[in-house]
Amino acid sequence: MRISYNWLKQFIKLDSSAEETAAVLTDLGLEVEGIDTFESIKGGLKGIVVGEVKTCVQHPDADRLRITTVDLGDDKPVQIVCGAPNVAVGQKVPVATIGTILIDKEGKEFQIKKGKIRGQESHGMICAEDELGLGENHDGIMILDSDIATGTLFSKVMQIETDQIFEIGLTPNRADAMSHWGVARDLRAGLVQKNIHPELITPSVSSFRVDKRTLKIDVEVKDNKLAPRYCGVTISGIDVKPSPAWLQNRLKAIGLSPKNNIIDVTNYVLHELGQPLHAFDASKIHGKIIVKTVASGTKFKTLDDVERILHEEDLMICDEKGPLCIAGVYGGKDSGVSENTGSIFLESAYFNAVSVRKTAKRHGLNTDSSFRFERGIDPTITEYALKRAANLIKEIAGGEITSDIIDVYQKKIEDFQVLLNFNKVNKIIGQEISKETIKKILVSLDIKVNSVSDAGLGLTIPAYRVDVQREVDVIEEILRVYGYNNIEFSKKLNASVANSGRTEDYKVQNIIANQLNSLGFHEMMANSLTTPDYVQLSESLKEEHNVMMLNPLSHDLSAMRQTMLFSGLEAVSYNINRKNGDLKLFEFGKSYHKLLSGHEENKHLTLFLTGNRQKEGWNSTQKTSDFFLFKGYVDSVFSRLTLPKTQSVPVASDLFGEGVALAVGQDILVELGTVKKSILKHFDIKQEVFYADFNWELILKLLSNKIKYQEIPKYPEVRRDFALLLSNEVTFESLYTTARQTEKSLLKEINLFDVYQGDKLPEGKKSYALSFIIQDNSKTLTDEQIDKIMNKLKLNFEKEFDAVLR
Repeated sequence: MRISYNWLKQFIKLDSSAEETAAVLTDLGLEVEGIDTFESIKGGLKGIVVGEVKTCVQHPDADRLRITTVDLGDDKPVQIVCGAPNVAVGQKVPVATIGTILIDKEGKEFQIKKGKIRGQESHGMICAEDELGLGENHDGIMILDSDIATGTLFSKVMQIETDQIFEIGLTPNRADAMSHWGVARDLRAGLVQKNIHPELITPSVSSFRVDKRTLKIDVEVKDNKLAPRYCGVTISGIDVKPSPAWLQNRLKAIGLSPKNNIIDVTNYVLHELGQPLHAFDASKIHGKIIVKTVASGTKFKTLDDVERILHEEDLMICDEKGPLCIAGVYGGKDSGVSENTGSIFLESAYFNAVSVRKTAKRHGLNTDSSFRFERGIDPTITEYALKRAANLIKEIAGGEITSDIIDVYQKKIEDFQVLLNFNKVNKIIGQEISKETIKKILVSLDIKVNSVSDAGLGLTIPAYRVDVQREVDVIEEILRVYGYNNIEFSKKLNASVANSGRTEDYKVQNIIANQLNSLGFHEMMANSLTTPDYVQLSESLKEEHNVMMLNPLSHDLSAMRQTMLFSGLEAVSYNINRKNGDLKLFEFGKSYHKLLSGHEENKHLTLFLTGNRQKEGWNSTQKTSDFFLFKGYVDSVFSRLTLPKTQSVPVASDLFGEGVALAVGQDILVELGTVKKSILKHFDIKQEVFYADFNWELILKLLSNKIKYQEIPKYPEVRRDFALLLSNEVTFESLYTTARQTEKSLLKEINLFDVYQGDKLPEGKKSYALSFIIQDNSKTLTDEQIDKIMNKLKLNFEKEFDAVLR
């Protein structure tokens, strides 16, 4: 938000510099992010002086040029070559001296230098209007009043206005400070705390009076909840034309482009007092003004010449024929003020903040009016702002007030009542502030003290402070005015240590995050909001299970995700498109579902793997990541958490092209596999992507707070190998299970270290090389014991799988 320092000083007399004032505002919470300089004429006419033409003769080598001698008031006349047809002896003219930087109408700078034009020296330039940014005329040089003293700075002649502009980073809760009046009001409170007591000057409306009662337009408000207060008045006999320079400069200083005197006044009062206004061409109003909602699907053309389809909840300003304006948001194309307007109906209203916000969002509009209405304005100044604007319009556009003010205010908006406890103030702030200081701060903020006791205060908060409705809000106000920098640091530091178990969610997350980081994975965080259209990519996802946003930013961010796969694939696709195709990603997050029994949230850990195993190097060959590598990463998570042994079951989700699920009993801990190609195609991913989805909440339930440990064995382990000829249908898992059942206590490890299939083996056969680690923790094994175990394994393999020892 841009605040003009000169404008601010119309409300509060200040002796401090702009920088000092900015420091006070920042301490108050109105953070000044920067200070810009505004000049009513860009460049401020620096280097331009008033000169008098002493001589003027024809250029010997150019028909359209003249050689002049110009007195600049320093008794050192200079020669200037001029091409203007109207230059003559005796004229007072603006002269750009050597070194002056001029700015043309396109904003380009050029410097005046000493030079020669057709062989004749020229020591400056006699300027036309457009060359100085004062107009569009380039027919000849500017001729000034002969009474102006030679050598006078031209900036003084033109009364250039220079201003300092504060760029304030206004937080959404500070609706009271969305105007120069609001900032001045807050600034006064800050200065009072510094024992400076400036007077707050309110623009007077005492001159407002009704001249005639010849143009009355009635108002009917059909929904006083959406429009609690609505004021209007008519002004007739106006002359719509450009605004005077002072008004244009005020608007330009804060970044607004002047339109005409009527619209400029409404914008001026908006930024002066924070009250949005709207002017209707009275001749285009048929019958009375009706404030109401209209049927859904009604078409309405706004000032930007866009035809909009109205919603049934959009509050509209209508006449007896149809809509004229979207209330609090945007005016209509057919009812606005034009250069032919002779009379207006001027509106000042208080509209429901939620209604305006929803309407503005629905139509993708963000105007100065909606910005203020949707945050909450002051309902007590509706009529006052209308009088202020009416007086200004009469002053600069002529005309007469031709109706009484209509003020439809069925139910007054009450101020807020709050009880403030002194002990609570000191406890939250962390420092004792005297009761008198607290009362002084509150009074400076226009908060009325109704009652005083030893325990606290009974307060009335003005209705315009929509952000101060609770005791803690009042304490925040006291603290920001008292000054955060005035709160002393305690010499004592208190801290507490929470007693939490090993299986607390955040601790386990950190353990696994570190584990995956060490394996080369990068943690990602995706948006939980996504497009509802993703459910069409999978039959296991249902559209009716989407949790939809009531007020979405866009369609692509209108639903809570049912699965973390698609947001992860967006990240994968984004990286691949930027030549980063070797990815290892993981994410902790939630999925959201709308069920008949209510809404459900589930926490997940997801892994993504795609591309090559490692970066290209001179001493290694490129190898693409595969399912076995990926499953190894999944197993490492289980191993790190010492989870119970899992069994493989078919994967149920149709998100996978091929996959497997790992379960404990009936509970699925993780589903993993390759993402279905049709899904990858939707994200324009052409390489294989592996995906794992852990049920994180179930994993946490399986963890134990108890630490299990065992003594390191004293006695050696023994390794024996088998090379088995097996049918192609036999899996390592089945061999592993049989071996475990054969010897449960001494058989420690079983490993598959070689697989061979080829033409040297019988058809339908394959060769598995298995290693067995055997160990007794209480004694050294004998050859007899080892041979006995291996014979039992051999017999069971032959019996169960028709295996042949090679």
